[in-house]
Amino acid sequence: MHVSFSSSKIKKFINQQREKYILYKKMVLMVNESIITVKNLSKKFNGLTAVDNISFEVKKGEIFAFLGPNGAGKTTTIKMLTTLLHPTAGEIKINGYDPVNEQKDARKSFGIVFQDQSLDEDLTAYENMDFHGVFYNVPKDLRKKRIDYLLNFVGLQERKDDFVKNFSGGMKRRLEIARGLIHHPKILFLDEPTIGLDPQTRNHMWQYIKDLNKKEGMTVFFTTHYMEEAEKIADTIAVIDKGRIIKKETPQALKRLTNTRSLEEAFLKLTGKSIRDEKSSSIDNLRMNRKIWRR
Repeated sequence: MHVSFSSSKIKKFINQQREKYILYKKMVLMVNESIITVKNLSKKFNGLTAVDNISFEVKKGEIFAFLGPNGAGKTTTIKMLTTLLHPTAGEIKINGYDPVNEQKDARKSFGIVFQDQSLDEDLTAYENMDFHGVFYNVPKDLRKKRIDYLLNFVGLQERKDDFVKNFSGGMKRRLEIARGLIHHPKILFLDEPTIGLDPQTRNHMWQYIKDLNKKEGMTVFFTTHYMEEAEKIADTIAVIDKGRIIKKETPQALKRLTNTRSLEEAFLKLTGKSIRDEKSSSIDNLRMNRKIWRR
């Protein structure tokens, strides 16, 4: 049986295939596009090397875990990525911007939940959210909708008019997480975000963040001491120790490379079992975190 095709049908078919190919190329580029790039990054404090010549990339839309023992350089790295510290050496790009020389544009690209509490305790929950929304230029009508939605999400809607100084530690943590999401950032930095949260709130928070990551392509960069969180949530894990990145792989690859059955076992095999001391106090971290609001 002979089947003939008109030239118009052939042309239409070719155009359809061309469009599919262009779409495929765009998807490949998006998958491979780096939204965070770090090259030869170092930070020294009075002769002490906190971060030692590290390089890594985080892909757009990736959930990236940054794991290490106490004092390994995790928080120092996040502070450099989020404009709070200037590097001693090296280069950083956040959504294409230099956090040192293009701070304003870099800050618009990300939200952050600090390791230490950074709320204004003399303001109400709603006022803290509103101030943060104004800081990120979220339009008034949209700001109100997002504040109401996020406060309800973290279970604080009924306490929105209460002063933060009267909140428990867990309530403050939930408010900080809501605040970091108000402008739906392209990158969300989470430094030990689930400290002080009960298991239900932890699971609820991660589910919401995973939904944002999936639906909006939001990149997530987080640190945690909960190995099960990193193993369950992260696409890629970088293990840092003594200021240097030891490995950067998927959770499955880390277990395979270390011949272990869990991420915790892999982590201990890579970093050792000795107890580490923090290099700075919580109050030092808090003072540094609050600098962003005073600039």
